[in-house]
Amino acid sequence: MSTTTEVRKFLRLPTVIDIVGIQRTAIYDRIKKGTFPAPISLGPRAVVWDSTAIADWQDKIIAEAQGPTAKK
Repeated sequence: MSTTTEVRKFLRLPTVIDIVGIQRTAIYDRIKKGTFPAPISLGPRAVVWDSTAIADWQDKIIAEAQGPTAKK
């Protein structure tokens, strides 16, 4: 259970693409490799991503780019 007071949002694929700057195919390739947050199923034809999971992924990518001296 999250203790944060921030509102978590469900993001649809076009929004995720806009936020992370990579396209659908690359996102799904990374999901298969386990290097990108998996979507959450809302129904047979509807998936979303947790905004917190996307933000955490961005933080990880930035930290990796900055090298071992980056603060977490």
